[in-house]
Formats: sequence, structure tokens, C-alpha cells
Amino acid sequence: MTDVKLSRWDVTDNLKSRQDMALYLEACLEENDPALLAAALGDIARARGMAQLARDTGLTREGLYKALSADGNPSLATIMKVMAALGVRLHAEVVPPRVAG
Repeated sequence: MTDVKLSRWDVTDNLKSRQDMALYLEACLEENDPALLAAALGDIARARGMAQLARDTGLTREGLYKALSADGNPSLATIMKVMAALGVRLHAEVVPPRVAG
């Protein structure tokens, strides 16, 4: 039997462009999970550089790490500041009605 070597996969290694970040964020938004949104913003922030994001938002690095973790509960104001600093925005769309089955 051969040994299989596994390496740790980190999404931040794959968030190279603003387009990559926007697509990742869009996929996470489709799940309609606030904790996933916070964690995704945290991933994007780490990929871009948390220290720079802290400077751009006026928030502390520690506060950003805490708010943008899977256990964090950022305010809408924090989310909006982070998204503006990252150069992405939320959008709304009409959801088709569910068909009763």
C-alpha cells in the first residue's frame, strides 16, 4: 500500500483576483447563511491582507478576525465597510416563488 500525502487546502490560495473573490462571495451568498457570509468575507480579507483591510475600514485587525470568523456576528455596518474596502457589493434579486408539491 502506498502512503498518500495530503496537504491542507485553503481557499485563500485560490482567491487571486477580484473576480475570484466576487464569485466566491456570490456562491456563499446563495446559501443564505449569515455565518458562511462572515466566514467568506474573512477568507477574502485574509487573501487580500487583514492589516490593509483594517486600515481601509478603520477597524482593528483583531476585531475583523473576530467578526469575520464562522463564529462571528458582524453588524451590517461592519459587513458594508468590509465589502466597500474589498471592492465588492451585495445585490438583490427576485427569488421565484416556490411551487407547492
